[in-house]
Parts: sequence; C-alpha cells; structure tokens
Amino acid sequence: MSGQHAAGGHAGEGPPVPEPSYAERSRTLASLGRIGMLSTLSRKQPGWPFGSVMPYALDPGGRPLFLISSMAMHTQNLLANPRASLLVTSPEASGDPLADARVTLLGSVAPVPPGDLPPARELYLARYDNARYWVDFEDFTFHRLDVIDVYFVGGFGVMGWVLAQDYCRAQPDPLAEAAPGIIRHMNADHAEALVLLARNFGRLDAEEAAMTAVDRLGFHVRWKKNGQVHGARIAFVREVRTSQEARVVLVEMVRQARG
Repeated sequence: MSGQHAAGGHAGEGPPVPEPSYAERSRTLASLGRIGMLSTLSRKQPGWPFGSVMPYALDPGGRPLFLISSMAMHTQNLLANPRASLLVTSPEASGDPLADARVTLLGSVAPVPPGDLPPARELYLARYDNARYWVDFEDFTFHRLDVIDVYFVGGFGVMGWVLAQDYCRAQPDPLAEAAPGIIRHMNADHAEALVLLARNFGRLDAEEAAMTAVDRLGFHVRWKKNGQVHGARIAFVREVRTSQEARVVLVEMVRQARG
C-alpha cells in the first residue's frame, strides 16, 4: 500500500490542509535533482552495498538514465547483479540534512534498449552538455533504472513508501523550478505579509513567519511565538500553476487578510 498523504499538518484548528501526494513530491524531487547516490551490490565483497556519486536524467516515466563506463566499479557490480537504488536529496539545502526532503528509488539497472537510445541520449545531454566529450567513447553506454519501489522522506515525521506505478504516473509540481525564487522574494520583501497570512489563513498566533516551501496547492511556514519555533502549512485559495498565478493569489490573500 502506498504511503501517501493527501493532506499536511495544520497548527490551527480545522481540517488538514491539502498538499501534493508523496508520489508527486517524490517525482518533483527526482526531477529537480541532478546527482544522486547510486548503491549497487559489490562484486568484490558479495552482499555489501557499494555507493557511487551518479549524475542522472529522468525519462518521461520518471526512470533515471545513467551514462556509465564499463570500467567503473558500479557498472561491473551491475553486470553481476542489476539490483540498485538511487538516493536523491533536496537541491535546496536548509542546513539541517535530516529536515530536508529526500527520495530513494529502488529497481533494476539495465542498458537502454536500442529503440529508446535517441531520446535517452537527448535527455541526458540536455542536462549534461559536457558529456558530449565522452558520450561516444566505446566504453560508455546509457543505462536505465526501472523503478520497482519508492521511499520518500519529507522531513521529521514525514515519510512513507510510494507505489512505483503512482510515482511513474505522477507529474512534477509545476512550481518546482520557480519555488526557490518565490520563497526568497516573500521572505526578503514581504515578511509582514507572511505574518498576516499565518494569522488569518493559518489561524496561528504568529509573531514572525517565514516561507519554507511552496507548491501548487499552498505553502509551508516556520513561525515563532514567544521565542518558540513551529511549522505549519497554509493552503492557497485556489490551485496555481505558474509563478505569476502564485503572485496573484498571494496578493489576493494578503488583501483579504488586511480586509
């Protein structure tokens, strides 16, 4: 059974605040990441995991694509046993790695079939242009991890298994690329507005508030009262799909809060 939550925590009274499923959050994190930790089963030390830093791209089904050399230890391990996992951590580090989101994709790694090679090559080189210098070397080949299971951790107390088919069907959050800029802008230029939003839409007795995450359905805040720090989620009044839509909705919510 998938460990997905349809709603997140809410510090005030009332129903839970809607938020993206674990499947969508896993897919979003995998799409934002560029380098993961690939764990293979050691050929030299049978039964022991072997970790490698691994650049990757995603195909349309969310499957990681690797360009690896036959001389690499992880490739030799995969030839002996294709089972592997890829750990991807949040590119926007908060300073506390245990509080940041991460996802582990488990599956089997095999060469990309000939019919899928052209799009795989295009996707990979679009992300790693410098790989053009060695992509045609004889010892380099494209491999793909076919996902069989997913484990997502969103921070303290936020974790669960995600069905592979749910992960593969999910789409990255449309605000994923714009989120860091939205967060920086709101915290730098609209700290007072965030307090108003926390008090009026989150029903939080906040003295200070800072945005820590944002997605199509709402945002998370870190708020303070009497020196104590808390976390909460606030829903948008309607779903947004672009940074411009997020700006319009946030302005509308601030006007309502002041109103």
